[in-house]
Amino acid sequence: MQNKFKIVPVVIVCTLTGCLMLMTGCGKQSSAGAKPQSGPPEVAVEIMKPQAVSIVSELPGRTCPYLVAEVRPQVGGIIQKRLFTEGSDVKAGDVLYQIDPATYQAAFASAKAAVSKAEASVWSIRLKTQRHAELVKIKAVSQQDYDDSVGALKQGEADVEATKAALETARINVAYTRVTSPISGRIGRSAVTVGALVTASQGSPLSTVQQLDPIYVDVTQSSAELLKLKEILSGGKLKNGGKQAKVRLLLEDGKQYPLEGTLEFSDVTVDQSTGSITLRAVFPNPNNVLLPGMYVRAVLEEGVNERAILAPQSGVTRDMRGKPTALVVDGSDKVEQRFLKVDRSIGDKWLVSEGLNPGDRLIVEGLQKVKPGSPVKIVQLDTPVTVGATSSADAGK
Repeated sequence: MQNKFKIVPVVIVCTLTGCLMLMTGCGKQSSAGAKPQSGPPEVAVEIMKPQAVSIVSELPGRTCPYLVAEVRPQVGGIIQKRLFTEGSDVKAGDVLYQIDPATYQAAFASAKAAVSKAEASVWSIRLKTQRHAELVKIKAVSQQDYDDSVGALKQGEADVEATKAALETARINVAYTRVTSPISGRIGRSAVTVGALVTASQGSPLSTVQQLDPIYVDVTQSSAELLKLKEILSGGKLKNGGKQAKVRLLLEDGKQYPLEGTLEFSDVTVDQSTGSITLRAVFPNPNNVLLPGMYVRAVLEEGVNERAILAPQSGVTRDMRGKPTALVVDGSDKVEQRFLKVDRSIGDKWLVSEGLNPGDRLIVEGLQKVKPGSPVKIVQLDTPVTVGATSSADAGK
């Protein structure tokens, strides 16, 4: 029992000695393998150059028809025929429905007979008045009789005019039994069938005709963005040449609509609930690709910035408060921090309005190795940064 207890301390001492030797050996190898860094850290830069950039805004919107006409009957009756195919194209004046015209044709015939009767009565009174006009000169009839015949003639002529007006009304009612399309366009489904009873100027339309070529696209823009755009235009930073703004469309599936539209007008009232205004553009739609109610994104060309500074996104970071910053190399090859103001992203770059000037050397690689005030060594950029497609995603200010 005593021998066993004596061996234990010896084993522990040997073990500790071996571990110390191993640690010493590893330390020597580690210190021998480390190479001290010599010279300033290497960074890659891109020189800022002003360039002409087309500034666009991508705004959500929906399509709406150029013209809309709800077809309603102007006389009552039974629908005898439906003379169109639902979903087809119709022209202005095409007959869509035929209402039973029997009662209106009878009213027209009665009014026509009333006109003939009134004209015959006037003819008789006119002859009598002409005879009295000759007889009153020789005192064969009294002046009162002559005046009475003149009054009767005028009343008869008025009756003729009234009956003619009634005849015209009856003729219009007969014509209204043929319900026609007020505009050219595409007609929707029919709300009534043959045999249905309709009434004059009823609340529900029989059908709806919509003109789809051209077609409107209504988009919304915040009033703050509109004020900012006006400020930029007035300041001369952005030029639009005074031309009507061109608009392109992105469809729901992401594809671009092949035809270009123009901006028609901007609403004059700000929506109090959303703080936005409505912009209306008109697009040609010869193949009826655009249908009313479709969700689209309109790419609106605001103008051209002829001296835009585009900074690669790899060279722009944000501080603790979320403000964009950048590191540039000054004339003495030392790092200088700049606080930026960016308007939007254009491809893989930021459009910088403040903080960078033409000729500045922006650090785009090696940002993690440097800090403001430290000297650096400029090397060639490994992967050139290219400008992609124009975008309008707003950046944080």
